[in-house]
Amino acid sequence: MPATTIHFVRHGQVENPEHVLYERLPGFHLSALGLRMAQATARYISRDPQLNTSVAVYSSPLDRTRETACEIVKELNEKRKSRGEEPLSLITDERIIEAGNNFRGTRIGRGEGSLLKGRNLRLVSNLWKPSWGETYAHIAMRVGEFAKEKIREYPGQQIIVVSHESPIWSYRHLLETGHAEHNMLLRRAALASLTSITFDCQTGKVISIVYADPAATVQ
Repeated sequence: MPATTIHFVRHGQVENPEHVLYERLPGFHLSALGLRMAQATARYISRDPQLNTSVAVYSSPLDRTRETACEIVKELNEKRKSRGEEPLSLITDERIIEAGNNFRGTRIGRGEGSLLKGRNLRLVSNLWKPSWGETYAHIAMRVGEFAKEKIREYPGQQIIVVSHESPIWSYRHLLETGHAEHNMLLRRAALASLTSITFDCQTGKVISIVYADPAATVQ
């Protein structure tokens, strides 16, 4: 039974001293800690006998995901070079981008320009069905479309996909429960973590979902 595994990786920590809800804003890069997280996860991937056979690396087009993905590509290409294989190049895809959010550019906290000022507070009354932007169902749908395409494109292979907490968890929650709606405070998708989903190539059904947090102890 051929199976394809998509390893969803969340990006590392972002440099954000002003605590801005950056969402899809450009110019938000990995912090020094975030880079170390990305490097730790990249090493974990390159040393794992299954993960290091990945044949493609995809990323959201945002800075933080591309920077995380570049560390993974670098490590994988060192492994591929030792095996006499052609190097991988990073591929970006809009379908795995961060969730759309009407609070883009506000600050986490209180006071002028903050998330909790005025009408903003009323929009976060229901954490299960966000009224502040893109719905969890739509997020999961676009990630699911991407996944179905890649299962057909890479039958029996491993691929790496660097994305964001909301897309990864919304899609996983849909697969596990049948619906994408969830409490955002209960997500399990730590920075630079891996959520590995294996699919039956013929039926598209999920065989297993495995979670790992290689950067948990990085300081």
